[in-house]
Formats: sequence, structure tokens, C-alpha cells
Amino acid sequence: MDDKILVEIYIPAIDKSLDLYIPINKRVGNVIMLINKALVEIDEEYKLPNSMVLYNRYSAKNYAANDLIANTDIKSGSSLILV
Repeated sequence: MDDKILVEIYIPAIDKSLDLYIPINKRVGNVIMLINKALVEIDEEYKLPNSMVLYNRYSAKNYAANDLIANTDIKSGSSLILV
């Protein structure tokens, strides 16, 4: 599983933290869409807004939608927040 990393993502809109494997060869915007799809599978009535931004939970660094996960400081064990 060298092409995926395990991260914790806190989503304040639903007050939940999820441990997810995310692909390192995808862009941040694509990962946000994947998270949205996963949430819809859990609860069909829930959908994240399209304008969500991913942040490092502790440093508050935000990641641009076009950033490739592999080119960021996001690593296995990172704690992120999606707002």
C-alpha cells in the first residue's frame, strides 16, 4: 500500500473524525471529493459543500485544491481538518 497513506480527518460539519486511507497520487481537490462520496455512502442525505478546504489540524496550513498529496507535508499519521 505504498500509494496510500492513513490520515485522520476531522469534519466539524458533522462533528466526526475519520481515519481514512488517501491516495498520494491524487490532488487535494480529488481527495475532498472522495471524502464526500464516502460520507454519502454512510449517510445518503449528507453532502459536503463543494467549497471545502483541507487544513493541517495542528499547524493550520491549508492545502490548495491543485496540490498533489505526494508534494505536500501530508504523511501517514497526519491529522487534518476539512472545513
